[in-house]
Amino acid sequence: MAKRELFAYLHVRDAARALRFYAEAFGAKELFRLTEPGGRIGHAELDFGGPVLMVSDEYPEMGIQGPAPGAPTSVSLHLHVEDADATIARAVAAGATLERPAQDEFYGERSGVVRDPFGHRWNVGHAIEDVTPGEMQRRYDALMKG
Repeated sequence: MAKRELFAYLHVRDAARALRFYAEAFGAKELFRLTEPGGRIGHAELDFGGPVLMVSDEYPEMGIQGPAPGAPTSVSLHLHVEDADATIARAVAAGATLERPAQDEFYGERSGVVRDPFGHRWNVGHAIEDVTPGEMQRRYDALMKG
């Protein structure tokens, strides 16, 4: 079977500004961008140290739009980093909104949540312990019981 990959592809209002934000907030490196006459970015790719994120401006004429900042979203991006607290602080300093500060989680990670200025929700975390799926379920059950 041929190699298969899955890439997140974000559509944003003002992709040029988003590319700068993702570099500043998360340390992403721009690989390339395709820009139309007039400046609209049709496609760009960012390297997050292995994973690649694709970004484009909105194309309302094709039904391609990003989330409205502050509105509910059905998708979260999970960014695994070396230091969640530092990355969250850097993202907030770059213009993200803090939704939940970093805290130690039952699944063995320290993580928190920010919303970028373009409406996308980011769960940012780093590993603090190895937890088996069985132990994770036990902890989850205990958490749900309150």
